[in-house]
Amino acid sequence: MNPVLIALVVSLACNGLLGWLYLGQRDDTVAAVANAGQATEQRDGARAAASACSDALDDLRTLADQRGREASAARTAAAGRSDQHKQRADQILSAPPAVPGNVCASAQARIDGWLKARATP
Repeated sequence: MNPVLIALVVSLACNGLLGWLYLGQRDDTVAAVANAGQATEQRDGARAAASACSDALDDLRTLADQRGREASAARTAAAGRSDQHKQRADQILSAPPAVPGNVCASAQARIDGWLKARATP
């Protein structure tokens, strides 16, 4: 064989190998850039989600504080009504029977009095 022809074939094989290696490296680089873009999008999405979660938590904390203040006022009012009801219960329990010797008639008299009190505004 002719040495020039051998050199040409070797050169062609080397150029083919270098071209194949170049194309592989180019594909890897394109994939890496694409993955980096996806990672950036994922990072930005995660930051946005975390920020939205934090904002929602702040809103919930504000709402909880507001409801706590409202509930405090409601508890105070309920405690006042509870004291009134306790006093009324003590009065009912300490009252002597309306009809001495007849428990049923006494109970009926108490119920009638209770219904009249409820009907009166």
